[in-house]
Amino acid sequence: MPDLHSKPRRPRPVSGAEGTLIVGYGNTLRRDDGLGWRAAELLADDPRLRGARVLWQQQLTPELAVDVGEASLVILIDVADGDEAGALSVRRLDPAVMAAPAGSAMTHHLEPETLIALARDLWNASPAVFVVSVVAASLEVGDGLSEAVEQALPAVVDAVVAIVAEHDRPAG
Repeated sequence: MPDLHSKPRRPRPVSGAEGTLIVGYGNTLRRDDGLGWRAAELLADDPRLRGARVLWQQQLTPELAVDVGEASLVILIDVADGDEAGALSVRRLDPAVMAAPAGSAMTHHLEPETLIALARDLWNASPAVFVVSVVAASLEVGDGLSEAVEQALPAVVDAVVAIVAEHDRPAG
């Protein structure tokens, strides 16, 4: 009989874009909050990322921990608060030091750090994780991105492609 308390095995990640998970998330009905969706749409069609898995999500949910657990590289794309609309930010999260969620992780929305900690705790996952964000100009109810965030889209695509290329580069 299998041990129900042991952690399930996850598939071994593969190198390059094949092991890459890109998640664009946000609310397309709140102007710049739709950045993640628009970026994911562009990235899914980018031939430089052939083999990467690209997802569009309203929010980060606990179910994504399975996808994170199968990846060797995870890139999350969303808008951010800040002073300079359209400013691009790339930050790396370290799964090894992510704190376990303080409350219940079984909510409908997770912060990136909580999602990564959940994948680590459930699947023993330790992919490289990056958050790519752009400062929003407008989160008002409405359709379409502001001019500042729309103009940042090529930089978002280039940043994601650069992260994947660097991840795929042999060490040494």
